[in-house]
Amino acid sequence: MATSESTATRIMMAVNESTIRGYPHPSISSRGAFEWTLQKIVQSNTSGFKFLFLHVQVPDEDGFDDMDSIYASTEDFKNMKHRDRTRGLHLLEYFVTRCHQIGVACEAWIKKGDPKEVICHEVKRIQPDLLVVGSRGLGPFQRVFVGTVSEFCVKHAECPVVTIKRRPDETPQDPVDD
Repeated sequence: MATSESTATRIMMAVNESTIRGYPHPSISSRGAFEWTLQKIVQSNTSGFKFLFLHVQVPDEDGFDDMDSIYASTEDFKNMKHRDRTRGLHLLEYFVTRCHQIGVACEAWIKKGDPKEVICHEVKRIQPDLLVVGSRGLGPFQRVFVGTVSEFCVKHAECPVVTIKRRPDETPQDPVDD
């Protein structure tokens, strides 16, 4: 029996770029959470699920990616916005392409802001059946300084949340990297 898209289980996934390889590569945690969800939840029931991919871009304070100072024209800001949007679309392309290859329905979009706040806002707006987020598996000391989006989402998202930790063999030398 085929499941219509309107009755499919809607799984929202918050995805981000790799801090090691940069755009358009997905982070270890995002890729791992996606693959885990495909293997453990979706399995072969591709018509019973719909993925909702959200990528939240964090605006730099001044918009200049750690430059000390720079003269900027109006055109420079337009170019930066276009570049950021393009990078986000290339990241989402990885997940959308994988879904199309295996026949799972999906949607994807980009928002800007504080990831934990934006994810919870989008959960409230979209009302998915489930939110899946990757987790770097940071220790308590690292969490104090870095904070965790997944922890915040578990506490504040208005739907069930599944956090998927990276596999130990995927953890980079610096666990904050992803």
